[in-house]
Amino acid sequence: METRNSSSNSPNVVFILADDLGYGDLSVFNGGLSSTPTLDSLINDSVCLTHQYSASPVCNPSRASLMTGKYPHRTGSIDTLEWWGLERLALRETTIAEIFKSAGYITGHIGKWHLGSFDSRYHPLNRGFDETVCFRGGMHDYYDWRIEYGDCIKRADGRYLTDVWTEEAINFIKRRDPSENFYLQVNYNAPHTPLQAPEEDISPFLAKGLNHGVSTVYGMIKHMDAGISQILDVLDSEGLTENTIFIFTSDNGPQFGNPFTDVDLMGPELAKWELDRFNCNFNGAKTLTYEGGIRVPFLIKWPAGLKGGRKMSHMSHFTDWFPTLLAASGIQVPIELDIDGLNLWPVMSGEEEPNKIQRFWQWNRFTPDVTSNAAVIDGDWKLVRPRIQETMVVPDRSNLKVSMYNPEYFIENGIFSEPYPSREVPPPPHPELYNLLEDPEERHNLANIEPERVKKLLRDLENWFEKIEYDRSTITHS
Repeated sequence: METRNSSSNSPNVVFILADDLGYGDLSVFNGGLSSTPTLDSLINDSVCLTHQYSASPVCNPSRASLMTGKYPHRTGSIDTLEWWGLERLALRETTIAEIFKSAGYITGHIGKWHLGSFDSRYHPLNRGFDETVCFRGGMHDYYDWRIEYGDCIKRADGRYLTDVWTEEAINFIKRRDPSENFYLQVNYNAPHTPLQAPEEDISPFLAKGLNHGVSTVYGMIKHMDAGISQILDVLDSEGLTENTIFIFTSDNGPQFGNPFTDVDLMGPELAKWELDRFNCNFNGAKTLTYEGGIRVPFLIKWPAGLKGGRKMSHMSHFTDWFPTLLAASGIQVPIELDIDGLNLWPVMSGEEEPNKIQRFWQWNRFTPDVTSNAAVIDGDWKLVRPRIQETMVVPDRSNLKVSMYNPEYFIENGIFSEPYPSREVPPPPHPELYNLLEDPEERHNLANIEPERVKKLLRDLENWFEKIEYDRSTITHS
């Protein structure tokens, strides 16, 4: 792997990733319903990418793309249910942390991992990070936590989990060697379920007449926003702001509906909560390939290298940030990696016009299916294959608690060998076609008016799917 050593001229990178946060969760977009003063103010100093797309409408596949610059299927990370091992980032993949580390950077990971929960080979310390404070599964209790400090386990000590991530990010920055550059990922799990926040963060939103579910989500986001402010303050006090690339985004769109299908797991008082809230009128939400599930806020700030206070409307994708951040840091992407992302740095710096290429999405439980919950964007046009409403009996949901507090159980008892749940899959719905320039909210299906365009985009989608599924078929976990 050909890289170069970092130097005093190389930027540091702080990449902050929220979990299940949508455009409409920022108060600047929802008319002040929520409270995100830090993120709102960042818009004035940053480049705001208004057409940023996640790589998936759910957690870990989008994270796999950020780490590798590839579509999720090619990495093997295709589903969120870690007790089947479907969230694992294939061992053959090279992560962005590994490349930064080989270039002389100190690398740190704080927060949610969700790219290999039970096998130590998939641990952040074995995927390019020098330091980690994390939980490895898809969700965690905010008060009764079990997290890993490197390879040591620590239990809850009274702190709210969001505060743990903030404090550990600050500690990482403060104890750095001033002569060394760093790459730091801070993966907050807010506002992902379980919905938990200090009462003082929830009560202002209840006072506005919002329901308890939305009020708690906004309270979790408010607390995270305050933590981000602390991280920014430390960068200032340490004299690092000017030459640090600071990024904030979310892994996918917001979760809507009632997330508490398991009363025993979450508590009876939570089972009545609803999470539907303003999301800039985008169609859909988390789990769906409509705009509301995959279009996310994205802010990037680098005073020394990027003119801020701008909005950029060209399309960008999670796969792009692997080559873009490396290019901004003067590091070559090894050609043998065969990534899917584009280097956006020449566009962001004003040196080149953006390239318009097709982008693709597909996600469903367990077994990828191009006829369900898939999409392609080609210029102003977007074709969507709506999600098939399959019937499925999922085994004991207590696996969620086991994965939080006793992950060793899964290896000891061979949970990976359990068969997938039985499924009843009805015929797929007809494809839908939208003109995003004229109809960004996806309200007007034009499939019947543009049949030839539908045929072409379906063919493009199927060809892409065939390629990525072939790549996935070659992955081994040995």
